[in-house]
Amino acid sequence: MLVLNDISLRRGVKLVLDHTSVTLQPGEKIGLVGRNGAGKSSLFALLTNKLQADTGEVQMPPRWQQPGGMAEVAQDMPETEEGATDFVLQGDTPLMLAQQRLAAAEVADDGHEIAEAHHAIQDAGGFDARARAQAMLMGLGFRSEQLDAPVNSFSGGWRMRLQLARALMCPAELMLLDEPTNHLDLDALVWLEAWLQRYQGMLIVISHDREFLDAITKVTLHLDETKLTRYGGNYTTFEEMRAERMALQQASYAKQQERMAHLQKFIDRFKAKASKAKQAQSRVKALARMEKLAPVLTASDFQFEFREPLSLPNPMLAFSDLACGYRSEDGKETRIVSGIDRSVLAGQRIGILGANGQGKSTFVKTISHELAALAGTMTEGKGLVIGYFAQQELDVLSPADGPLMHMVRLARDVGPAAREQELRDFLGSFRFVGDMVTQPVGTLSGGEKARLVLAMLVWQRPNLLLMDEPTNHLDLTTREALSMALNEFEGTVMLVSHDRALLREVCDEFWLVAGGALKPFDGDLDDYQKWLLEQSREASKAASAQSRKLREDAAPKRKEDRKAAAAARQARADEAKPLKKELTLTDHRMHVLFGERDKLEAAFADASLTAEKLAEAGKRLKAVNDEIERLEARWLELSTRIDEMTSAG
Repeated sequence: MLVLNDISLRRGVKLVLDHTSVTLQPGEKIGLVGRNGAGKSSLFALLTNKLQADTGEVQMPPRWQQPGGMAEVAQDMPETEEGATDFVLQGDTPLMLAQQRLAAAEVADDGHEIAEAHHAIQDAGGFDARARAQAMLMGLGFRSEQLDAPVNSFSGGWRMRLQLARALMCPAELMLLDEPTNHLDLDALVWLEAWLQRYQGMLIVISHDREFLDAITKVTLHLDETKLTRYGGNYTTFEEMRAERMALQQASYAKQQERMAHLQKFIDRFKAKASKAKQAQSRVKALARMEKLAPVLTASDFQFEFREPLSLPNPMLAFSDLACGYRSEDGKETRIVSGIDRSVLAGQRIGILGANGQGKSTFVKTISHELAALAGTMTEGKGLVIGYFAQQELDVLSPADGPLMHMVRLARDVGPAAREQELRDFLGSFRFVGDMVTQPVGTLSGGEKARLVLAMLVWQRPNLLLMDEPTNHLDLTTREALSMALNEFEGTVMLVSHDRALLREVCDEFWLVAGGALKPFDGDLDDYQKWLLEQSREASKAASAQSRKLREDAAPKRKEDRKAAAAARQARADEAKPLKKELTLTDHRMHVLFGERDKLEAAFADASLTAEKLAEAGKRLKAVNDEIERLEARWLELSTRIDEMTSAG
């Protein structure tokens, strides 16, 4: 078991854990939750001995601290020419150690150790390790032609998928996963869920994805105010138990009533007008959860809302035979999605679905004018103001400038204009207070950067929100605040996300990008997951049929090849016969000479040997050594030639 006993931990001057204790059992799957900055990643660093506790002790089985006993996802960006599969295989520490043992035994020519190393490789599953690694990569969205591509040929997000696969390859008894769903699309996330559900060891996972936590975990560990509290159950159970506890204990509960009434008013309004469509009813269920958890959601220390749009053009966008993709410098076009004939109306809540690489982000970038349309037309309604949130937006923030400087530039260049104090007050509503407004953005956490991008988005007062994976780096509290803000937003939302809870709560219709086209998807997210499974099965059937056809087509040629190979082998065997005979005679003669040399060397120790006999023995010993040297050279030459003949073809 894993025991944290009276642990205190500081990071600099900040107290992260204060005399807290918890016990976790082998095989348990635990969700570690708490707001950004609470110390979740610091707890992982404590478990992996990167940090030492100020007081108390961490107790775990010694084998968990041995190579391969514990696995975690490396956070650095790998830079190597090594192939993707080989990179992932190195995560299997026991297999790598066994292979190193075999290499050393072969250099030492130690037959016993070679045999033991082969047994170790077999025990480590070396016979199918490469196939397992490649199946893992395919599950995480890599295509077959990418399996051996150099690691540094992939973008940052794909390299982090490689780091995840490398961690999963380790047959560890304790696995620590910190935001493993970042950089994953929905189909890769569904695959990861299934894999982790089969995992037999103890799993501790940090994630902002509620449905992922619900599907994987059976225990929730809440880190709040330097204390760890264990809850039996998944994240939804934890929320319900915490809501009950807060309702009973919270002295300031009355102050929440206004917030709760505001949330309840929206929920009631949506339920009243929701259609009977499956997507809309799915959203009704998601909002019912929010209604039940109102004490938790409204007690958060972070809330925000999108400002009321100045206008709501209808339609906001109209696409006619629109084609989206990329145009290279030489003018060559690569179309990803084409033939789009749709309209985007005021108030719509659209979730954009599709497997990785199908064109979701390409479509969104075209709407936001980051990419030019390759064909067709996109007509914008009068007064359209687009608010675009994309993951890469975090990367284009100015690292040396603080949040206030970013807002000053935005107010000056984009608007609306404002005084510095007004901007400071506005940033305060996004938890940027005091010196934080001038703190260089490069020193902020991923969650803090995401909050700043959200603040800049809200300031622009959009009437159409384009959100491309907005929850990456957001803790669950901020994600809930985003969900509430999007639900209360009076404009239109178009959302790409792997966060199923957010999709269910915000969207009441879905568009599917697949096969180079964009079409309405008639179903909810459960139907989409079934569709993904059917697509996977069809692809597997097609691959099997193609493989079978290739084997059948190649059968006649293989038969002729086998005949030719057999004839060649026989010819080589005939050629090698006299060499093998000579090798046997040489080997026999060397054996005789080794025996004679041993006797001659032993004779030198005989004190009764005359000088004449001693000289004669010395001459004979030299002759024997010379012949042995000549025969060893011939034996090596014969062995090399025979090996070349038998290994040819």
